[in-house]
Amino acid sequence: MLAYLFRRLLLVVPTLFGIMVINFFVIQAAPGGPVEQMLSQIQGTSVDATERFSGSSSGGETVRSATADTSGGGGGAYRGARGLPKELIERIEKMYGFDKPILERFVLMMKNYLVFDFGESFFRNKRVVDLVIEKMPVSISLGLWTTLLVYFISIPLGIAKAVRDGSRFDLASSTTLIVLNAIPGFLFALLLVVLFAGGSYFKWFPLRGLVSDGWSAMGPLDKVLDYLWHMVLPIGAMVIGGFATLTFLTKNSFLEEIHKQYVLTARAKGLAERRVLYGHIFRNAMLIVIAGFPAAFVGVLFTGSLLIEVIFSLDGIGLLGFEAALNRDYPIMFGTLYFFGLIGLVMGILGDLMYMVVDPRIDFEGRG
Repeated sequence: MLAYLFRRLLLVVPTLFGIMVINFFVIQAAPGGPVEQMLSQIQGTSVDATERFSGSSSGGETVRSATADTSGGGGGAYRGARGLPKELIERIEKMYGFDKPILERFVLMMKNYLVFDFGESFFRNKRVVDLVIEKMPVSISLGLWTTLLVYFISIPLGIAKAVRDGSRFDLASSTTLIVLNAIPGFLFALLLVVLFAGGSYFKWFPLRGLVSDGWSAMGPLDKVLDYLWHMVLPIGAMVIGGFATLTFLTKNSFLEEIHKQYVLTARAKGLAERRVLYGHIFRNAMLIVIAGFPAAFVGVLFTGSLLIEVIFSLDGIGLLGFEAALNRDYPIMFGTLYFFGLIGLVMGILGDLMYMVVDPRIDFEGRG
C-alpha cells in the first residue's frame, strides 16, 4: 500500500512537468500575448493606457513623451505596434518579463512554482494566490454541493431502476433523464432566472452574489439560511442535467452484479432481498461509482461552472480563468493550471485509495 502510494506520488512530478511544458510553449506561440494586449490598448487609448503601467509620475512622463512621438518607432515582431517607439516596446517587454529568452522564462517560472510563488497578475495588480483564494469560496460552493446532490440523487435512483428493470418506472425515469440531460445547464439557468428570480414571474430567489449585502451583520443561523438561499438556483441549474450519466452507470453496475453466482447463492440461503442488495451487491456495484467521486468533484469545481457564474454574477474560478485567457494574463493562466493540475493528480491518487476503501480485496501493489 505505502509502496504503491509512494510510486504514484513520484509520478506526479513528471506528469505535472509535462503538462506545464506543453501548455507553456503552446500558449507562448499563440498570437495576442500580454505585450500585444498592452500595445493595442496604447494604440487605442493613447495616454490613458500608458498610465496603467507607469511606475511613477516621472515614468509616466517618459511613456507619455514616447507615445506622443510615434513618427520614428517600429513595431518589430508585435502586431499592432507599428508607429510606437522602440523604447516603449522594450519597456513593456521588461515589465512583463518578455525581455528574457523563452527557455529562461520557463525555468524561472517553474522555480517559483516549486515554492508556490505564482507571481502577480498582469492586469489585476494582485498576487495570483490572493485572487484564487478570493474566488475559491464560490467555486467550492458550486462544486461541492453539485457533486454531493448528484451522488445523493443518482445512486438511490440507479438502484431503484436496476431493481425495477424494464418496468414502467424504469422507462419513465429513463425518458426523463434523457430529456434533462439534453438541456444545457446554462439554458436551464436562464429559465430559472425568468421563473423564480424576478425575470418575468416570481421573485423568490436572489439573482446575484453568494450572500446578501448585509450578511456579515446577520446571526449564525441567518447567515447559513441566506447562503443556502443564494445557492438554490445556481446549484439547481448545475444538478439538473448532471445526474443522468451517473444514474445509468449505477443501474448498469447493479444489473451486472445482480445476475452473478454469489447473488443467486445468497438468495438460495434465504437472505432477505434488502440484505442481498445492500449487504452483498452494493459494495461491488458501487466500486466504480464511489471511487470516481474525487475526479467528479474536481471536474465540476474547475470546469463546469463558467456560464453559471456569469448568469448568476458569481465571481469564481471559472470566470477568473476565462477572463485571464481573454486578456492573456499569463501568471493567472499558468499559476491556476499548475495548482489545479496538481490537485487533479492528487485526486486521482485519492480515487485509487477509494477503490481500496470500498473493497479491501483490491490490492494495487499485488498487480503483476
